[in-house]
Amino acid sequence: MWHVEILDAKTKDKLCFLDKVEPNATIGEIKSMFHKSRECHLSGKSLKDEDVLQHLPVGTTATFYFRDLGAQISWVTVFLTEYTGPLVIYLMFYFRVPFIYAPKYDFTTSKHWVVHLACMCHSFHYVKRLLETLFVHRFSHGTMPLRNIFKNCTYYWGFAAWMAYYINHPLYTPPIYGEQQIRLALIIFLFCQIGNFSIHIALRNLRPPGSKTRKIPYPTKNPFTWIFLLVSCPNYTYELGSWLGFTVMTQCLPVAFFTLVGFIQMTVWAKGKHRSYLKEFRDYPPLRSPILPFIL
Repeated sequence: MWHVEILDAKTKDKLCFLDKVEPNATIGEIKSMFHKSRECHLSGKSLKDEDVLQHLPVGTTATFYFRDLGAQISWVTVFLTEYTGPLVIYLMFYFRVPFIYAPKYDFTTSKHWVVHLACMCHSFHYVKRLLETLFVHRFSHGTMPLRNIFKNCTYYWGFAAWMAYYINHPLYTPPIYGEQQIRLALIIFLFCQIGNFSIHIALRNLRPPGSKTRKIPYPTKNPFTWIFLLVSCPNYTYELGSWLGFTVMTQCLPVAFFTLVGFIQMTVWAKGKHRSYLKEFRDYPPLRSPILPFIL
């Protein structure tokens, strides 16, 4: 039997002492003994729930530090909330509900078919995200800090309102190159939406239900996954392509700005994931870039 001492990560005060802990106990089980909503650290290094006590660099008496992360909320709840908002907000502008535009435009519709097409594409994108959250994604972490939901919703909801206001405005003008530009943009959008979904399915199949196992993603028989040969996070690559298509389709500055900000953020995430792959897997394919083949 082992002994585990629990200290506060900030004050170093002793919080409790666990006696007679099984050597094969996991960090997750030790967390449960103390408090399920706290994070465990060993010598400044974050530990995973599946780490086994006897495999850690500690003696028969181990000292752990717990850091209180505050109020938590599930990833599923955050995703559902931040994706439902843009869907509803955009439709409010599309149907021109009162108090958005001048009263004479209340519940009127645009004469430009690209406005209706843009609404369908935008709605399709967020309905897809909601369904993926419910039926496709498998999250390695169950929760995130509660404050994140306010930050995320401000980002998604705010941009949705800004884009929708101009695209559905009574004075909106269609793209300068007309139908050719719109049709090309639609093809790009749909292609990347299918690609993004294909990558999410491939990533889902890498992780069995209830498991946190991480594997190197490789191309499958689906041609949309072949981009794994060159990119570590093709889900972000396709996401970027979708919004570039939507930008070309609407020729709207707020959409372009949203695409740029999203690209910057996804690049940060992709670089972090790429570094994680390189660190965890010695045989990780060397030709892969984080998000853009051979560039970034």
